[in-house]
Amino acid sequence: MADADLLVVGAGPYGVAVAAHALERGIVTTVVGRPMEFWTEHMPAGMFLRSGLDWHLDASAEHTFEAFAEDRGITPADVDPVPIGVFLAYAAWFQQQKKVTVVERLVTSLHHEGDVFVARLDDDSRITAERVVAAPGAGYFPQLPHWAAVVGNSGAHTADAVHFEEMAGARVLVVGGRQSAYEWAALLGEHGATRVDIVHRHPVPQFDRVSWAFVNPYIEATVAVPGWWRSLSEGERQAIGQRFWEVGRLTLEWWLVPRLPRDRFNRWPTSTVEIAEVAGDGTVQVRLSNGERLDVDRVVFATGYRPDVSRVPYLQGLLPDIETFDGFPVLDEWFRTSVPGLSIPGFAATRDFGPFFGFTKGCPAAARLVVEGLVRQG
Repeated sequence: MADADLLVVGAGPYGVAVAAHALERGIVTTVVGRPMEFWTEHMPAGMFLRSGLDWHLDASAEHTFEAFAEDRGITPADVDPVPIGVFLAYAAWFQQQKKVTVVERLVTSLHHEGDVFVARLDDDSRITAERVVAAPGAGYFPQLPHWAAVVGNSGAHTADAVHFEEMAGARVLVVGGRQSAYEWAALLGEHGATRVDIVHRHPVPQFDRVSWAFVNPYIEATVAVPGWWRSLSEGERQAIGQRFWEVGRLTLEWWLVPRLPRDRFNRWPTSTVEIAEVAGDGTVQVRLSNGERLDVDRVVFATGYRPDVSRVPYLQGLLPDIETFDGFPVLDEWFRTSVPGLSIPGFAATRDFGPFFGFTKGCPAAARLVVEGLVRQG
């Protein structure tokens, strides 16, 4: 007999949201992971979120971020923008309210034995389950330019460059031009970097207040019509993707502007790094496509993430049976993979469900669909 009906691997937003809803539906559920680990270990403490109080984790719409704020006496004006620490406090509160208990270990491998999945943990213990929801976060999927290896330890992806005190007094090159690039640049300056250069391929982005309300109908349609995203024509998906890009990528948050004084920050738009090399004294010497030459001490790669399930260590034993397309798992309308009993929601599901499922906004909808798929599967 299996230890649980359902094993959820990953205790980030998607994993906890699914587990909470599964428990509400009477499914015996075990969660393994370190709660919100990517958020606590790979995002800076001074970071702000781009979302507001309306983004939450509860498929039942009861223990929402707004409910937490009301419980704690937090007003919208208090969290404009939302500090990451406040959302982490909400996530912990949500887990407590939903009675989601997490086994704080890591799954090192996952495979089948007969009719059950067997998960081996990092303390060599094992858990068996009839079904598994794998919720790998973005931390498995950092994307780096081809020349990143040249700079060695002088460079780091934003996921690993979160302790800015280490770069006090340094000259830092930030590669990338979206929200994380400019926010990391601001934080670097506030922690004592002497100069920050920002290089990116596109023009300088706009900085303004944006509304994510346009996403709401798409999330609602995904729940109302399972498989909705894939039912759209290629043109319709591209149009939605372009709107998402304009709001979420081409426009950055207004509160960054006063934090980027021009005397310490140099922007190099419509440019790329053509050559990078490390000099004998450790200085990273960079030549840009516009001909500019820069000498820097550190490089921060704000180059985003790209899903590829082959990079998730604990899935290696199941990879031969997981149908994929360009690194993404091929999913049905309930987030189920080609491996019976295995579901994958979250960032890795964005090909089949739309770009909004790479953000916490998609958590309640994903939880509802995943659990409905489990119930239908029996």
